[in-house]
Amino acid sequence: MAIFAIDSCGLRCPQPILKIAAMVPELKPGDVIEVLADCPTFETNVRIWCERMHKVLIWVKDEGGTKKRCQIQF
Repeated sequence: MAIFAIDSCGLRCPQPILKIAAMVPELKPGDVIEVLADCPTFETNVRIWCERMHKVLIWVKDEGGTKKRCQIQF
């Protein structure tokens, strides 16, 4: 299992989700992506994306202001 980090601060949705999707071909089962984003709709969008893609959203945390950090398991 590997953990990959994506900093998508400054990007507006759907760009953070597109960055996650771009990494999918590189990931193996059990790998985790940790994403930091400051888009106001990021949490909603990542929850929907994980549900549609059948990925496990491990957690979402507030990082202060509009920043959110999440982990997704593949």
